[in-house]
Amino acid sequence: MLVGHIKEITRHPLKSFSGEQVQKTKVMDYGLYGDRSHAFKDKNGKFLTITQVPEMVRYQAVFSGEEALDQYPDVKVKTPSGEVLTWGEEAFLKEMDLLIKQEVTTIVYPPSHIPFGAIEEENILLVSDASIGEMTRLWGKELDGRRFRQNLVLSLVNKTPFLEEQWFGKRILIGNEVELEIKRYCERCMIITVDPSDSHRDPSLLKTVVKERNNHFGVYASVIQTGEIRVGDQVFLKD
Repeated sequence: MLVGHIKEITRHPLKSFSGEQVQKTKVMDYGLYGDRSHAFKDKNGKFLTITQVPEMVRYQAVFSGEEALDQYPDVKVKTPSGEVLTWGEEAFLKEMDLLIKQEVTTIVYPPSHIPFGAIEEENILLVSDASIGEMTRLWGKELDGRRFRQNLVLSLVNKTPFLEEQWFGKRILIGNEVELEIKRYCERCMIITVDPSDSHRDPSLLKTVVKERNNHFGVYASVIQTGEIRVGDQVFLKD
């Protein structure tokens, strides 16, 4: 059954930095190609995230080149001042020292396989355009969808908010080859309170999600069949 099409594809090359919207990408066993492939760990070996450093969200990370399975393209990071730095170079490391203000180590997971890696939940996070619209109405404020850090936004044929929550245990086919299994709710945390534009925190959004949605927004999916997806690909719910 046709349920919609892919409206947006977003991957985050650097965990907790703003990501990049792409027109197409490979879907790997672990999720979108290179998603959360680069990360920082604190002195206790825990991933450093927006929870500890909200200003991380003001930095945007993108891949600058074609996807390859042997090596990632360079990761370019745009700072809040507009400067563009390259992951690993001296200027980037100095900028990160100023941003993070604590001892950290860097880690990169290979493009062909990321065993567990920095993706700490299921492989792919999915929301629908109808759900974003309804959450905007419930919150009563302009809502930047980047707050939810989803990988895929589906444009639904049936514009019923939170329709994707009825698909748990079912599979969807994207385009001609990629197959995902919808697994469970995404339980939200303080990260959605941080505005991606200026890192200002507004706790009222999380309070709204807790009150109106039992702290659920979006659904997690695991990868059943890898392949390539594109914006505009049709999405079918399998029987």
